[in-house]
Amino acid sequence: MHLLYGGHVADASGTRRADVAIEDGRISAIGTKDPALDEENAETVTDVSGGYIAPGLIDSHVHLPMDGRPDVEEYLDDTAYMASYRTAENLQTALSAGVTTARDLGSRDTLAIDAAAAVAEGTVDGPTVVPAGENVVMTGGHGYWFGREADGPAEVRKAVREQLKAGAEVIKCMATGGVLTSGARTGAPELTPDELEALVETASAKGVPTAAHAHGDRGIENAVQAGITSIEHGTFMSRGTAELMADRGTYWVPTASALRGIVEHGVESGIPGEAVEKAEKAAEAFGTAFENALSAGVRVAMGTDAGTPFNFFGDIPRELSYMVEYGMSPETTLEAATVNAAELLGLEDVGRVESGYRANLVVLEADPNADATAWQSPTEVYKSGSKVR
Repeated sequence: MHLLYGGHVADASGTRRADVAIEDGRISAIGTKDPALDEENAETVTDVSGGYIAPGLIDSHVHLPMDGRPDVEEYLDDTAYMASYRTAENLQTALSAGVTTARDLGSRDTLAIDAAAAVAEGTVDGPTVVPAGENVVMTGGHGYWFGREADGPAEVRKAVREQLKAGAEVIKCMATGGVLTSGARTGAPELTPDELEALVETASAKGVPTAAHAHGDRGIENAVQAGITSIEHGTFMSRGTAELMADRGTYWVPTASALRGIVEHGVESGIPGEAVEKAEKAAEAFGTAFENALSAGVRVAMGTDAGTPFNFFGDIPRELSYMVEYGMSPETTLEAATVNAAELLGLEDVGRVESGYRANLVVLEADPNADATAWQSPTEVYKSGSKVR
């Protein structure tokens, strides 16, 4: 048994003084009076006095083979081998930053599915990966260059079944155009309502959740009406659509880091001018979308879109500070990055510091329930009880 002694625990249940015992990769005891927490019973003891033991972060939206380069369409020139090496590096970087679970929402071929298996068997160090396989997109639609193009409900069903057969644990689609695909209109609907319904129906038949890239309000509404589990980005979300999402229980993954990386660096950094122009217009609307979602009570899960321009895997914890800037409290960002994200991903044993939960933990210098910047400098990181930093 390994004992984290002398610190506080900070999770969605609040912040309190508690020691944490870890055994066989899980939290075996927590508190201050349990005999199981006696130092004499521990094989090893780590003194974390003054520190805060929190759940490892869950990033609900990453792209593992991308490295933050200015022009994402350059990935077209990467070999599968190079993409795999980059994926391994990004996994290790994210884990060191305190991310213990990550949902990959679109990578080439079976790369993310294979990465999930490699992490699970211990071949590569990294967060637990929940993979989507290839995105389902209309022909020539947003992200077509790393997606599975499909037109019409029948083709969409086949595309979804291909991803499920390959091992996808979530199905991702493009409901609207996007910022980073040349010629795509950011908010314009792409997959039709019938196609979206076919996608959800096919995934749901296997008990698999769905996610939709959606910037424009019409596209968001189409996806929500079809039964999509989570809306990614949601940049131009209206109040009415936010209320619909809250009523349907649709999650929102805002990915504030994605627009910020583009707008703050601009064309001078090598980002294509078209992408910068689209991102600037999107950024103007994003604050209103946040206001609409929070006032309507939409359930938020943290995600970054890590891998997009200047949106690096080592910087994932910054997303929580950005969410605070848009009106969330440190406590609600913690919930978004732990319990809400765990629920969205269908994981029942991560996201809290509780007995029986997987020991995916970070030790922080400040209380993340009071200061969202605390996540940016973990002093220790544990994945399934093993110290990785």
